[in-house]
Amino acid sequence: MFDQLFNRPLAPTHYRTSPLLEERLAYLRHLASHGYTRITLRGIAQHQLAIMKLLGLDRCPHKRVTLAEVKRKTSDRQYLYPIAIQWLRFTERLPQPRLPQRPVSTGPCAKKIRAFADYMKHDKGLSPITIQGRCSCVARFLKQLKLKQDSLQGITPHRIDVAFQKMLNSGSYARITIKGQTDRLRVFFRFAETRGWCRKGLADSIRGPRIYSQTSLPVGPSRDDVRRLLATTEGNRRNKIRARAILMLFAIYGLRAGEVSRLRLEDFDWEREEFRVASSKSGPIRTYPLMRSVGDAILRYLREARQRSPHREVFLSLRQPFPPISVPALWSIVGYRLRTVNVSLPHHGPHSLRHACAEHLLATGMSLKEIGDQLGHKDPESTRIYAKVDLVGLRQVANFDLGGVQ
Repeated sequence: MFDQLFNRPLAPTHYRTSPLLEERLAYLRHLASHGYTRITLRGIAQHQLAIMKLLGLDRCPHKRVTLAEVKRKTSDRQYLYPIAIQWLRFTERLPQPRLPQRPVSTGPCAKKIRAFADYMKHDKGLSPITIQGRCSCVARFLKQLKLKQDSLQGITPHRIDVAFQKMLNSGSYARITIKGQTDRLRVFFRFAETRGWCRKGLADSIRGPRIYSQTSLPVGPSRDDVRRLLATTEGNRRNKIRARAILMLFAIYGLRAGEVSRLRLEDFDWEREEFRVASSKSGPIRTYPLMRSVGDAILRYLREARQRSPHREVFLSLRQPFPPISVPALWSIVGYRLRTVNVSLPHHGPHSLRHACAEHLLATGMSLKEIGDQLGHKDPESTRIYAKVDLVGLRQVANFDLGGVQ
C-alpha cells in the first residue's frame, strides 16, 4: 500500500520498517475500503507516525492509552486528536465510548415508573425506544400534575381531563399529539391498577381528543417557490449539484425522503429513460418516466459530485467515508434551502415538496386515482385530502351554470 501512497522511492521503506506496521496497515486498508482518497490516506499514514511518537507507542508497542492522555499529548497539535481517537479505537487500544444511559425518571413516582419500564422490558419485550418514550411521557405528565407526595392515589379523572384541556387550549400541542399521550398514560395506569397504586377504573376513564379525518390541509410551496428553491442550487459546488438532483426528485415526483435515500444506481434505466422506486410504505415497486431535466441533474451529480464508493446508493454524504445519505440529512438539505428563500410553511421538510407536487398534479387535471398512483398511496383516503386544496376548482364547480334548472 505504501508504494501506492508515496512517490518518493525511500518513503515506502521508511513506513514499512516503522513500529506497529500491521496495525497501521489494517486501519489504512479499512479506510481505503470505505472510499478514502489517496491523498487523504497518505496524510493519515504520516499522522500515524507522529501519533506513535507522541504517545510513546514506538517505544512500548503493547501500551494501552487513555482518552485523557491522548488529549493531553496532542494539545499542541490538535489536528491529530480526532485521527488518533479513531485509529486507536479501531485497534482497540482505546476503549469505545460508553453511551450515557438516560435515567427513566427522577421526578414524581420515579420508582413506580422504573417498575413500569421493567414490566415493559421483561414481560412485554418492548424495544428500548418504546419504553423510553412511554416513560418520558408519563414522567412529564405526572410532573405537570404537581403531585404533593409520591403517590398516585390523589389522581382523579377530573384532574387528568383538566390537564389535557390546558394542553389543548395552549395551542402548543396538536390533537393527534395529545391523543398519543392519552394512549400511553392509559397503559401506565392499567399497570398501576394491577399494583394497587391508583384508583380502580382510572385507566378506562382517560379519553383523548377526537381526531377528525382530513381536518387539516397539507401545505406545500407554490410552483414559483419551487423555482426559487431550485435557483439556489445553481453553480458548480458539489453540495449544490447534489441538492439540485435531490430537490427535483422531491418536487417533480413527490417521492418520500426514505425513497430518495434508498435509490440505487441500478434503479435507473438510462436506455429506457425510466427509474424504479421502492415505496416506503405500500411495498410495490413504482416505475417513473425519467424527465430530461431530472436525468441531466442526476447524471451531472454522478459525474461531477459523487465520490467513488462501494455503496450502490445514488446519493452519498459529502464527508468521508462517504456513506449513503441519511433521511435526517435530506431534511436538512430541504429545510435549509426553503428557509433561505423565505418560504412560509408549517414544516420545511421533504414532505412539503411532496404536497407541492400533489397540488400541481391536481391543478393539471389529473384524477385523484392518478395522483395516488404517482405518490404511491395505498389508501385512496390519503389522496382525497388534496381535493380540498384546489379551492379555485371547487369554486368553479360551485358557480357552474345549470341553465335555469332550480
